[in-house]
Amino acid sequence: MILSVVVALGAMAQSDAAFSHFWVGKSYYNPAAAGELNAINMNLGSRMQWVDFKHAPMNFYLAVDMPYKLMGIKFGAGVKAEFERIGLYTNTRIGAQIAYKRKLGRNMMLSVGIQPGVFSQTFRGKEVIMPEDDAHQGNDEAIPKQDVSGTAFDANVGVFFSHPNYWASLAVTHVTNPGIELKVSRESIDYYEFKVSRGYYFAGGGNIPINNTLFEIQPSAMFALTQNVWTAQVATMVRYNRLLNIGVGYRWKDAATAFIGVNLKDAYIGYAYDYPVSAISKATFGSHEVFVTYKVKLENKEKNKNKQKSVRLM
Repeated sequence: MILSVVVALGAMAQSDAAFSHFWVGKSYYNPAAAGELNAINMNLGSRMQWVDFKHAPMNFYLAVDMPYKLMGIKFGAGVKAEFERIGLYTNTRIGAQIAYKRKLGRNMMLSVGIQPGVFSQTFRGKEVIMPEDDAHQGNDEAIPKQDVSGTAFDANVGVFFSHPNYWASLAVTHVTNPGIELKVSRESIDYYEFKVSRGYYFAGGGNIPINNTLFEIQPSAMFALTQNVWTAQVATMVRYNRLLNIGVGYRWKDAATAFIGVNLKDAYIGYAYDYPVSAISKATFGSHEVFVTYKVKLENKEKNKNKQKSVRLM
């Protein structure tokens, strides 16, 4: 007899990490952002949420993308890998990204992208502790008592618009709403089922230079909807001399954020601290997040295709 039980804990309502650096790691939510820059672009993000809180969420992800041309058509391609621990769950997500790009005018680009991949999950049932009292059922069949794991096909889709001074993103994650069959082994006929929630994300931002100064203001915002629960966050960065970034942010009824970052020649290193504004502040001092990006610039063959050497240099 097959046992099919949904063991979705409240903490798993949101299937994607709530990165405060959403304005840096655009391709984390939207595969259409792959190939946005004329470079091999590498993003590394790490988030430790609610430190000092036992079994608190921890996320680590790596994404690499670049633009390319095929038969005169512009595309973006990339790969993304993510590792997450939340409660007794361990999630691993791996996907390949491809985006079709079309110029809308001078310096404007519209991209449509897809990210097929796999969602692998493990639940550490051996670590479950059930209190022995009248208020708890020690033999609850809905909770595995052994370690179980499973894998399912997963996919994200999105549309991305970019301009040197502003951008907008619309994405849907886990579009197939996959159900992962968690089993003790592949041969087992008994399983628990975990449904991965579909997520909807709309984000945008810009870059506003302040005339006759070395300062730029970079506002951004994101709205997310998962399992009929919505959240919104905003961030405003001030960049000085294209070197130092300082900013603040706010996630609706969740946390206030302070940012600091440094722009190196081809890299960006950023740190964010989230201070909780909800009741959970009684149990934790906040969340920490680090983002690192590195770009390897690609030669622009379109600009150089008519370039000729001077006879003096031959």
